[in-house]
Amino acid sequence: MTNDTPFTPAVHLPRLAGRAYHCQCGSPVFFRNSTCLACGTALGYDAAQASLLPLIPGTEHDTWVAWRTDDAPVDAASAAVYLRCANLHTPAACNWLVPVSKDAPQALLCQACRLNRTIPDLNDTAHPDNAELWGKIELAKRRLVSALLALGLPVTSRMDEDPAQGLMFDFLRSPDFGPHVMTGHDTGLITLNLNEADDATREAIRKAMHEPYRTLLGHLRHEVGHYYWDRLVSGTAWMDGYRTLFGDESQDYLASLQTNYEQGPRPDWALHYVSAYASVHPWEDWAECWAHYLHMRDTVDTALSFGLSADSAQLEFTPFTLDALYQPEHLQAQGFLDFLNQWTRLTTLLNEMSRAMGQPDFYPFVLPREVVTKLHFIHLVVTSVNAADLAPDAVPEAMQPHEQTQEMVQGDNLQQAVYQMQNQNSF
Repeated sequence: MTNDTPFTPAVHLPRLAGRAYHCQCGSPVFFRNSTCLACGTALGYDAAQASLLPLIPGTEHDTWVAWRTDDAPVDAASAAVYLRCANLHTPAACNWLVPVSKDAPQALLCQACRLNRTIPDLNDTAHPDNAELWGKIELAKRRLVSALLALGLPVTSRMDEDPAQGLMFDFLRSPDFGPHVMTGHDTGLITLNLNEADDATREAIRKAMHEPYRTLLGHLRHEVGHYYWDRLVSGTAWMDGYRTLFGDESQDYLASLQTNYEQGPRPDWALHYVSAYASVHPWEDWAECWAHYLHMRDTVDTALSFGLSADSAQLEFTPFTLDALYQPEHLQAQGFLDFLNQWTRLTTLLNEMSRAMGQPDFYPFVLPREVVTKLHFIHLVVTSVNAADLAPDAVPEAMQPHEQTQEMVQGDNLQQAVYQMQNQNSF
């Protein structure tokens, strides 16, 4: 789009939950808030509604109900009743709500905190920053989980909800003189090195690895991509399309990492991949593209919920066209294309805003045509999760899962022998 091109508003993908919230007093409040700073009202995030709610005490001790904005009295018998997550007053500072259960043992931790298997030692006098670092990780994890739920993806705890297919997290700190903790994924377990939450340490690794970008949220989005590859792609009808776009995942993962470590990424990676690390192996290509898909969905949804759109901005911009998509004939292809072009406009604008403040680019990546095709493929996989609730004849053949035919050993659990190479992803 040039300055002479008429402005046509885009038709976006269906909105997710957004991130613009308001207290009962009318003041803006934000995803991380547990109290309105303007009026002192208690706040809590209800994952089922994907909304931050102003709260008033319930009829039972330590229970809460949502504030009514009208003058009608709260009906305690019908109103949803909540506990606040038991991690509210820990360094995790979790502001999520836990529905009160009448028919099952009462959970004390929220849907996000129940995913934790291991947290840092908060009584470690040798590392008093454990609490602060864990708090940063939990905030990023709640952002991740809220977006996964808004997309309709399965999110269950591997410990006590779904031992076979659930998800869990270990947040570990490397011993001062011991083996290094590897960040990675292994059959539903995501391990994150606590030191990644230290800004100085993470920035030093980013510079050493010549990465344009490295964040806690990016790490979590990347690793959960491996988990959803296992859940949604492996052994299903999506495998043929996956191998066509991303490559044959059966190629030796350790050998691919070793080649990347010794020779660096392939010289033409920028023409085919979203990052240099994506070129290492088809598993990593998927995980990197998955992370970018989550970046895009959450950022665009946040921008739109605050009324920010670059559709009418005067930008030098060449939009992508339908032939760049994985299935350009798909009924919802135009909606994804409009979303993609909205993202490109928005990041062009936000990059210029960052430069105006002397900051690094908001989104320091370029999307080659092949990456756009991969992103559309991921979008179709994600939307197929909800499509499974439709009548069988309403679900495209590629969306109908086949039975798992073989066990796959996911790539990141093999990285125990190659720590030097493990830390090269773009987040």
